[in-house]
Amino acid sequence: MISSSTVVNSVVEKLRQALARGQWRSGDMLPGQRELAEQLGISRPSLREAVIVLETLGLVRSMPGKGVLVLDADVTQAQEADTVAEASLADVLELRYTLEPFIAGLVAQSAGSQDIGQLRLTLMDMREALEAGDSEAGINAYITFHEALFALTTNPIFQSVVQQTGNALKQSAAMLRNSPEHLAARLSENEAVVRAIRERNSAKASQQMRQHILAEGQRMGIALNIPDDQPGT
Repeated sequence: MISSSTVVNSVVEKLRQALARGQWRSGDMLPGQRELAEQLGISRPSLREAVIVLETLGLVRSMPGKGVLVLDADVTQAQEADTVAEASLADVLELRYTLEPFIAGLVAQSAGSQDIGQLRLTLMDMREALEAGDSEAGINAYITFHEALFALTTNPIFQSVVQQTGNALKQSAAMLRNSPEHLAARLSENEAVVRAIRERNSAKASQQMRQHILAEGQRMGIALNIPDDQPGT
């Protein structure tokens, strides 16, 4: 039996692709619920859930009594970029501390051997860059590793949020490049995350990622505002 969440995710992806193709443009109204549900071959409740997801992603807006308005994706993306650009390094690390341990835990539960292999390849790139003394390649591999981890999430709402996390991570790349001597520590910490993922140990994967981000804060001289009584334990 196909779960309702699977149906909704499938509909979200179909509608996102249709919007990307220009089937409906900024300022257009989507067809009425009955018509659109029939076109997609789904129930109206499933369609309503999909519209909520699209609205959360900033692609549409529900207009009571009128319908669903298609928004300008470029404007939404520009607004997100402005928000990220205004963020401080402390803001970036707090966001990462909130999301990445959870992502690592989820990936430990669901990643296949090919997914884990891809993560290990990015770590190999980091190691090769470290051995070659190529700090630029090392930082690029570090960012690629975290983006590869983000990409293993499947929830469309979560995908939107982690996209901003990836953008924030790139914003902090300048600080990462200013501390190439820490590449070995970053590699070791990320290897610990992947080992936990390979072991299917969700709690350990989350813990290792949490410790990694706390260590990043210490290396950058940033004290994170964390509500935990015992962060990293």
